[in-house]
Amino acid sequence: MLKKLDSFAGVAGPLVVVVMDGYGLPENPVGSAIAEARQPNLDRLFASSPHIRLRAHGTAVGMPSDDDMGNSEVGHNAIGAGQVYAQGAALVANAIAEGTIWAGQAWQEIVGAARSGVLHFIGLFSDGNVHSHIDHLRAMVERAKAEGVKTVRIHVLLDGRDVPETSALDYVVPFEAFLAGISDAGFDARIASGGGRQNITMDRYDANWPMVERGWRTHVLGEGPQFASASAAVEALRAQYPGTIDQDLPPFVIAADGKPLGSIEDGDAVVFFNFRGDRALEITRAFVEADFDKFDRVRHPRVTYAGMLQYDGDLHLPERFLVPPPAIRDTSGEWFSKAGITQFACSETQKFGHVTYFWNGNRSGKFDGETYLEVPSDVVPFEQRPWMKAAEIADAMVAAIASGQYKVLRCNFANGDMVGHTGNFRAATMAVEAVDLALGRVLKAVEAAGGVALITADHGNADEMFELDKKSKQPARNADGSFKAKTAHTLNPVPLILFNASGDARLGLRQTADAGLSNIAATVANLLGFDKHPAWDESLLTLGE
Repeated sequence: MLKKLDSFAGVAGPLVVVVMDGYGLPENPVGSAIAEARQPNLDRLFASSPHIRLRAHGTAVGMPSDDDMGNSEVGHNAIGAGQVYAQGAALVANAIAEGTIWAGQAWQEIVGAARSGVLHFIGLFSDGNVHSHIDHLRAMVERAKAEGVKTVRIHVLLDGRDVPETSALDYVVPFEAFLAGISDAGFDARIASGGGRQNITMDRYDANWPMVERGWRTHVLGEGPQFASASAAVEALRAQYPGTIDQDLPPFVIAADGKPLGSIEDGDAVVFFNFRGDRALEITRAFVEADFDKFDRVRHPRVTYAGMLQYDGDLHLPERFLVPPPAIRDTSGEWFSKAGITQFACSETQKFGHVTYFWNGNRSGKFDGETYLEVPSDVVPFEQRPWMKAAEIADAMVAAIASGQYKVLRCNFANGDMVGHTGNFRAATMAVEAVDLALGRVLKAVEAAGGVALITADHGNADEMFELDKKSKQPARNADGSFKAKTAHTLNPVPLILFNASGDARLGLRQTADAGLSNIAATVANLLGFDKHPAWDESLLTLGE
């Protein structure tokens, strides 16, 4: 059990953790939708409440280096676990560097099946290092050839979200050259199909199964507009759909003599090479579930299927995976449950898994005393409805706080991240303003209940809506003088604000050089009157005189 503090009995009212997804603190206000937005509630908090900056990227959240952006998965892992674990990107990179991935049973089963069939790789095709990395794919193609596989087909999901929005050809053209160079009389490796990640395949949280169906028909059935190469497809689709960024490009199929190069057939092997789970689960289910009913698969090829990692440990999806995921233990949700603390978690569909599954260390089930509430997301482009479900989340949080049933409550407002990913600056400012309005309502409920709120973010996004020149740090421009839109997460720190309506004026926060998201769990524990779990990083709470 968590030990009680001798020096502080804990706040009497509820403790609320609010995650403003995609809300970073930029060095340069130019191009920041957050700086441009009207946010009276946050302005008031920054002016009158204790606040510090937290690291939310790189090694602070378990990524391989501090050049790597954070993301919602690793951010919520760190917040909920109170610790930093080596995450997907680092796990896979280490497994490849050390060779353990090739010695694993899963890879050997994939190669064994592919020697008499075709080895297919499906995944996000960039070096964004949030869901996947193209270097991992390159290493697997090279290893497949070395192990006697004869035919490899690659199904590319164009990014434009974790990397610049129209950078697809920067990845496709060199990779086509790599495949041509490695292919010979005994080895044939080519790109077989593709499309934008927000158009096909990479849905999450059951929000848009038609996306997955389009991916299935493209990758598996080989249905779709045909082109001679992936680079030709990208160029032609950009001409056909001017202004469409990579993540939204429609599907395409590479064909020769009118026949698709890479439809997936009985006896083939398939590797979904994303290491992050949320956008890999649905296509995985389509491949592995015998009783799948989300759409008509037309045919269900009998394949040897593997994920880069296991995407859901509780559901064992998939059963075959190349690299074991981090085993996250001793999360705050677990230990607060053991202490008899009632907990409430709420978000809309797009981030519901982050305040539940990822928060609890990649665990699907609830702990005793936890209540979850999911607000269904709208299935529309986020820039068309940038307020998303902020009002409904606020409704749920206000009601839960007022009920008096819960001691610790948490929520995620997805707007800054999901709308920030569109690259639409005006929509992003509206998203930030919608969150500010909702936050004000939540804080009024906290105040009425005599509670405390910690307001933070999991990573940056809306804080930099334009690409920055690496030297000048000023927004970069296109040839026509317009700013280059940025759709990726940022490397900026995020805030931690303490809103105190408990009546105890001693409560404050301390800034440390390495303060990060993983310090939040211990801070919450201290506010509840408990010492932190020994595995958690230090608390940032101060108790002044």
